[in-house]
Order: sequence, then structure tokens, then C-alpha cells
Amino acid sequence: MELLNPLSKADFPGRTASYTGTAGNTSDWNPGPEGVVIWSTTPCYVEVGPAAVATTASTPIPAYTPIPFYLPMGTGAPWRVSAIQVADAGTVYCKPINKQ
Repeated sequence: MELLNPLSKADFPGRTASYTGTAGNTSDWNPGPEGVVIWSTTPCYVEVGPAAVATTASTPIPAYTPIPFYLPMGTGAPWRVSAIQVADAGTVYCKPINKQ
């Protein structure tokens, strides 16, 4: 298991977004982190990246299971997390991280 390094609360705070059958999006973060840990209150589909918008073709995640996602580097654009429900509305929680 690889240890993860949470980033500064001031520069990269944790964020939440509510979702339903319509995607919910976090506010943007500036580029810099290598990844983001995501968990949710209900099963959902998530999308990560600049101007991300989740659809039912996005990556599914189970409820209450923190999962680290890699962030594509190189665009220099602000990025966000987007989620949409599998069956029930919920909230997605996100915290930017680096490896080690």
C-alpha cells in the first residue's frame, strides 16, 4: 500500500458536491496535485479533470469507499471532480493528494 500525502488545506481544501440524476461538480482547484481521494454517500459515477462532467459512462465507485484517482498532468488548467448518481442522490467528498 502506498502512503498518500494530503496537501495544504489553504491551497487545496477538501470539497464536496451534491449529485442527483444531474451531475454535481466541485469548485475548481488550481493545477499541481498528482491525484485526488474521492468517496461518496451513495454509489456514483465520477469524472476528474479540467471541466469534468460525469455521465453514466464515467467511472463507477461504491459508497463510503475512499478511492485515489490520478490527475492527468500537463494542461495547466484548473480541474474539478464531477459525480452523478447510479440510483440514489448523494454527496461526493474530495481531497487533493500527492504520492508519498
